[in-house]
Amino acid sequence: MILKIRKREESLGWGVLVVYLGALALALAVCAILLALAGKPALEGLVILFRGAFGQSYSLLDALVKAIPIFLCALGVALSFRMQIWNIGAEGQFALGAVGATFVALSFPGLPALALMPLMFLAAMLAGGAWGLIPAVLRLRLGVSEIISSLMLNYIGILVLEYLVFGAWKDPASFGFPMTAEFVPAGQIAHMGPTLGLSLGKLHWGLLACPLAGVAYSVFLSRTRLGFELAACGEGERVARYAQLPYGFLVLLVMGLGGGLAGLAGCIESSATLGRLQPTVMAGYGYTAIVVAWLARLKPWPIAFTSFLLAALRVGVEVLQLELQIPAAFGQIMEGAILLCVIAGQFFLSYSVTLKRSRPVAAAASKGERA
Repeated sequence: MILKIRKREESLGWGVLVVYLGALALALAVCAILLALAGKPALEGLVILFRGAFGQSYSLLDALVKAIPIFLCALGVALSFRMQIWNIGAEGQFALGAVGATFVALSFPGLPALALMPLMFLAAMLAGGAWGLIPAVLRLRLGVSEIISSLMLNYIGILVLEYLVFGAWKDPASFGFPMTAEFVPAGQIAHMGPTLGLSLGKLHWGLLACPLAGVAYSVFLSRTRLGFELAACGEGERVARYAQLPYGFLVLLVMGLGGGLAGLAGCIESSATLGRLQPTVMAGYGYTAIVVAWLARLKPWPIAFTSFLLAALRVGVEVLQLELQIPAAFGQIMEGAILLCVIAGQFFLSYSVTLKRSRPVAAAASKGERA
């Protein structure tokens, strides 16, 4: 038998759905095995996982809240990925965005909401964008791989955040816990429920940033000259320079905009969800965003859908940890297994695998003798 792998020339069409469902089924089987090895009821665990993720209204609302920062970070990295610039630094840019917003909130508590909130957004986007420009400059000036530099900057960004909340910005009234003072009401994004008179849990008005950013992303790529030039640069740096496109400027642009979107996500998360800055704001949204961008093939509306699914998965894993008393690390293992299986399924969207029978050498030789 000969195994042949060929690149697909046409899209699978409805086969894409089959591949994803198969990958999801394999991931659930892996999760069931892991639960059984941990001495937990496997089938009951899967039921709890799905019920916790999709079975109740408050779970769906919680997933929607978690999907907001994932979507914004994923949109930012997708923009750079379209140019084959591999921005792995959304996590650090998210952290610097939260730091920038907190600086404004703590420095100007007397401003009205109409002035304070835009300043927080602006500071967060500038801080995240500046953090994203560092690996871009290092790539253009020194030839440093943006994969390595942006990844390493994640750790520096998180340590900067922790240095501030453990030190200069630590609230004296926090009983020793690392957190800043609570933002004034003008610096906190309001929740939708009380405003609309509905029971919407922690869902907040920061959600509006997602459709606005998604529309802006689509319009920029399809309706502007820079968007077309960016798509052309995706064919490679040599092609872009041969076509005399402003490659260096576009690299700075996509890294700055991507960092700005991640910084905006950090501002929304610290302002709306926590109401202050503390280390728990770093929940790995920047790393999840990279997976989301690839699964959605860098398209904005699939990014929104995938962000919600992975956020719902996080909520389901949290419920599973509580009900079956499994360690938090086990929940992360399950989440990683699901993501790995789904990503592996992407291979079959780009390549076809066929098995062909090979003729035995002896039989081929005998046929040759007879001839």
